[in-house]
Amino acid sequence: MQRRHDLDWVRVFAFTLLVLYHVGMYYVTWEWHVNSPHAGPALQPFMMLTSPWRLSLLFLVSGAATAFLLGKARRDADAAGGRLRFLGPRSWRLLVPLVFGMLVVVVPQSYYEVVEKLGYGDGYLAFWGRYLAADDSFCRGDDCLVVPTWNHLWFVAYLWVYTVALWGLLRFAPQWLEAFGARFADALSSTGGLLLWPILFFAIARIGLIGIFDSTHALVDDWYNHVQYFGVFLLGFLIARSDAVWEAMQRARWPALTLWLASWLAIVAYFGHFTDIAPPQELRLAMRGAWGLNQWCAIVAILGFARQWAPGDSPALRYLSQAIFPVYILHQTVTVVLAHNLKPFDLPPLLEGPLLAVLTFGLCFAGYEAIRRIPPLRPLFGLKYRERTRAAVPQVA
Repeated sequence: MQRRHDLDWVRVFAFTLLVLYHVGMYYVTWEWHVNSPHAGPALQPFMMLTSPWRLSLLFLVSGAATAFLLGKARRDADAAGGRLRFLGPRSWRLLVPLVFGMLVVVVPQSYYEVVEKLGYGDGYLAFWGRYLAADDSFCRGDDCLVVPTWNHLWFVAYLWVYTVALWGLLRFAPQWLEAFGARFADALSSTGGLLLWPILFFAIARIGLIGIFDSTHALVDDWYNHVQYFGVFLLGFLIARSDAVWEAMQRARWPALTLWLASWLAIVAYFGHFTDIAPPQELRLAMRGAWGLNQWCAIVAILGFARQWAPGDSPALRYLSQAIFPVYILHQTVTVVLAHNLKPFDLPPLLEGPLLAVLTFGLCFAGYEAIRRIPPLRPLFGLKYRERTRAAVPQVA
């Protein structure tokens, strides 16, 4: 199957949005590791423009990439007359960066969090020792910091778990999965089916689960996120090779864009109006349904426009496809460290925010340039030990 360059561009786009979103988290009133003294609600409507769908889009693209990776592994095994090797290499590619990230990369995020929120003053190395020892005494009342932690790297942990679950389905129920995938792709091949069924899935999941299970990113108690994220990961896997579904997305891009933006305006108005008062239960449930509509319509619009307009292969795409996972691993730590150390300059947010974004991207790409040249570092950031001229599939999607 020909490489899907449009999905490569979407993957780069989604991770870029993630970096910008985390820069934005410094300036809003929502709880984060560190917060600007100028934090306020002004940026929150624009943050909510991506909140419902940003991670779902990444998991869908990851599911599609998994289908292509598995197909390549099968072809390689058939050509060599050997055993299919997929789950082991995939686990190595995901778990090594996850463990290294938890032990080294994300530690400064927790350090500056306790510095700013608890007034911790014993220095970074002392904190790192307590972090590795799983010290549970960093508390504000009943709210205690759990360490070690994966912070923003929860996505990698969830992606590995979903990959293992999918591998189990392929191992023990391959015929059922194939038959279900065929019927599912057929149901989504029309514009109406493409919009209706996933919207119902996301809306029902949010209406039924969000009031029971909070979004924790802690794996064991995060059932609302598991339903939506594993669901969309599996969806991406099942539709990866269905041209009819991708063509339906291309046809539906304008209606999906309209519904996405209309539902975003409704969500912003809802949260803006009911900041300090409880909404009626019927309206609360309706807006949970609107959240599900927003979630899927944004994904369809982005994938549909990408299929229509995304450039093809290029040196820039090949570079970014390799760089984006190491940049993702580094970015939130870089943002937190920069944000904390820029505070003494008391820059106005309209100057500091763009500067923080530019410095985050610049330092992360500089870090990638160093990492890619040092073979022992490459596996710690999801890259193969030796650099290849051109990868056949995304390193991690």
